[in-house]
Amino acid sequence: MPKISLDLLGAVFDWDGIIIDSAEQHREAWAIMAEELSKPLAANFFELTFGMRNEQIIPEFTPWAEPGEHAKIAELADRKEALYREVIRRDGIAPLEGVVEFLEALNAAGVPCSVGSSTPLKNIETIIEVIGLSHRFQAISGAEDVTRGKPAPDIFITAAGKVNRQPEHCIVFEDAHVGIAAGKAAGSKVIAVATTHPLEALGEADLAVSSLAEVTIDRMLDLIG
Repeated sequence: MPKISLDLLGAVFDWDGIIIDSAEQHREAWAIMAEELSKPLAANFFELTFGMRNEQIIPEFTPWAEPGEHAKIAELADRKEALYREVIRRDGIAPLEGVVEFLEALNAAGVPCSVGSSTPLKNIETIIEVIGLSHRFQAISGAEDVTRGKPAPDIFITAAGKVNRQPEHCIVFEDAHVGIAAGKAAGSKVIAVATTHPLEALGEADLAVSSLAEVTIDRMLDLIG
């Protein structure tokens, strides 16, 4: 199968679970929030909601607000993310295996790198400052850039557009099932990284890897065809 031209290729990255793994920091922020409100969460809360937007999580999966209480939901969402940033600043965080080297290879080849995440922009900006990778991304799209969260494809279409690439010429890098569905709905090929789920549970992706250290530009081009 002939490959697409390198100058058409784009890389779109989910954030949490792909560039960094802050699952434990998110878990801690939710736990602090539950303690503040004295309203505990279900034991499997985090597994059920990982990768979703707070605006969906809070009314559907917590006892803190009802659907339609938009101002209250927004206030709770802001507080949870502020707690998360406090945890990150307190403890620090490092990029996942293979991230720095892979981003360097993409930059050297002229392949634009765009973030497409359900994460609020303040969180991404905080972490990029901590890990020192702001110069490796040509565009960032976060929760504020779209109205529909994953599995809707909006965030990945937006992220591709910001680097002047067609979604079908982009590889989306994801770790969550809702994100894989969103990438495929955008018309992109999806490489899943086994950060949040085991490899054998990522069969809906076009390719599943243990880390970005396993991915090369040639593999990306072969996948798109």
